Parts: sequence; C-alpha cells; structure tokens
Amino acid sequence: MKLTLITFASLILSGCSGQTDKMPQTSTPKTMDTNYNKTEDEWKKTLNSEQYYVLREKGTERPFTGKYNLHFEKGIYTCAGCGYELFTDKQKFESQCGWPSFDSEIGNGERIKKIKDKTLGMERTEIVCARCNGHLGHIFDDGPTKTGMRYCINSISIDFEAEKK
Repeated sequence: MKLTLITFASLILSGCSGQTDKMPQTSTPKTMDTNYNKTEDEWKKTLNSEQYYVLREKGTERPFTGKYNLHFEKGIYTCAGCGYELFTDKQKFESQCGWPSFDSEIGNGERIKKIKDKTLGMERTEIVCARCNGHLGHIFDDGPTKTGMRYCINSISIDFEAEKK
C-alpha cells in the first residue's frame, strides 16, 4: 500500500514539474469583476464538491481522469468558476502528462495570474483565473511548441464552449 501511494505521488509530481525560473510572476492582482468576490459559503453553493476542492482549495484531480485531457474539439475553454474565456482549441496540445495542456492563454496575460508556489518541496508557478481567483493548475517552461510554455490545467477547473457551426 505504501509503495502504491509513493508511486502515485511520484507520478503526480513528475507530471506537473518543470523549471519555473523563466516564469513571469504577477505581483499585484489585476482588476477583477466584483461579481465574483463571493464568500466561501457562496462558492460552496455554486460549485460541486470536486470543483470546490480544486478551484477554491487548490486541489489537483488525478492524472488521466479529467474529461478535457484528450479533448480536441474546436471551441473555447472557460473558467468553471466564472465563465471567463481562458484558452482556445488552437492553444491546446497533447503533453502526455495526464492533464489538459495549453501553450498560451487568450489575451496578453490579463486573464490568468501567475503566483509563485513553493508547496510540496518544489518551486512552481501556480495559475489562477484573474476574474475569480479560481485555481487552474500550474505553468511550466518545458512545452514542446514555439512558446515553450505548458499550462497544465485541471479539467474540473474549466468548461468548454464548442465552436458554433
């Protein structure tokens, strides 16, 4: 049992690990829509328990279990907490890390805040929705595309709006 837990923990840490010394850090929050300044009780009423765990308590879903991991339809990925548009299908790629991965975000850095994260004995860059502060995942500078970035996102923290045909 201990070996299984250790193996699982190693898988999670290796799937979302990477060098973060080149990451831009957001030092001050950007202006937020005040409609999303909810109390934790309000968030508990709005989100299901799994969404609350990831978006509000900074949890992580198990790798290879999220519905958007191998999802490649045309459309827009939005924050599951507030509906803010975060990524397009053109920014998504298969990273084989077990979580949906994107190489950039919509806009010029105003939709996602980057926060230094020193939990779990490593230094990473956490990413949160700039509108509602919902935890999305982490960003790494080991991506295979020309941006060199890998936004490693929890499926439960995003929704998808299919492109209208």
